[in-house]
Amino acid sequence: MATMVTFHAHPDDECIACGGVMRAAADAGHRVVLVVATRGEHGEIVPGVLTDGESLAERRVKETHAAADILGVARVEFLGYVDSGMVDTETNGAPGSFWSADVEEAAERLAAILREEDAEVLTCYDRIGGYGHPDHIQVHRVGRRAGELAGTPRVYESTSNRDEFRRMAAMAREAGEEMPDLDPDGFGSPEAELTTRVDVTPWLEAKRAAMRAHRSQIPDDSFFLALPEDRFALAFGTEWFIRVGGDPTQREDTLFPA
Repeated sequence: MATMVTFHAHPDDECIACGGVMRAAADAGHRVVLVVATRGEHGEIVPGVLTDGESLAERRVKETHAAADILGVARVEFLGYVDSGMVDTETNGAPGSFWSADVEEAAERLAAILREEDAEVLTCYDRIGGYGHPDHIQVHRVGRRAGELAGTPRVYESTSNRDEFRRMAAMAREAGEEMPDLDPDGFGSPEAELTTRVDVTPWLEAKRAAMRAHRSQIPDDSFFLALPEDRFALAFGTEWFIRVGGDPTQREDTLFPA
């Protein structure tokens, strides 16, 4: 059995982007390690969730471990950087922020875990970080470099199918349904660049439960959880990746090819 290290920017990113492949890998007997760059200190807080004296960072760490248990994660590590906040905010350049971190230094922190785990698979993000968040772009840079430093055999960039998103948005508009306010041109990657399409519909229940574990960020009436089951399956039942060095014309359906 192999070890997969899945690297994310903030708590809750893991279940949205890779929750299906994480649970699938664990069920297949692989070891799953979750590494999170920050504790999500600058996320928007769902009202009434925090207890007296509890910080958002403390709550999000607890939520991450709860979600990790649902997804079959064997080990959770935080790299220790501070959430950089949204693009062009003052927190981007604050001391200790992930966006301002030295890529080589951060990559070595992650590479140390990859070596310790003798990881065969690493997931990070695509070159725009999925949708342009500074910390997500930094996950791409740090993840790619860490894979090089550790000599990890298979590195996958988690992404979304930009063309499929356009098709889904058109269907939703026709049906009068709400869609996230995202610019398709700044979201995910073109279908022609995608090397790996993983059907995670058998693990959607676990994926949705892991999202619910992040109550400080994902309330029950959020777009993610308010979708009816068929729409949720359409939106989250496939997880897309770009394998570093892979061939989009020979599309894979797993992160663990024989």
